[in-house]
Amino acid sequence: MKRVEIYTTRTCPYCIAAKRLLDQKGVAYEETDVGANPILRQEMMQRANGRRTVPQIFVDGQGIGGCDDLHALDHQGKLDQLLAS
Repeated sequence: MKRVEIYTTRTCPYCIAAKRLLDQKGVAYEETDVGANPILRQEMMQRANGRRTVPQIFVDGQGIGGCDDLHALDHQGKLDQLLAS
């Protein structure tokens, strides 16, 4: 599996939904909570080309977007392929 990173906040329902999908697929991921840390949020925004919303998801350093983008990839049958090593 490829390296998956997800920037989240604790109470974000979209973050919870994205993590649930990754969990269902058995994907290990590194989670960074940006809720109380403006420095980490700035890092996320820089990596995500200015996007401020969470979650922001990266696969092997490539930004794939947020929860809706993750689910869209899954519905298109592209997520498993993207995550395969």
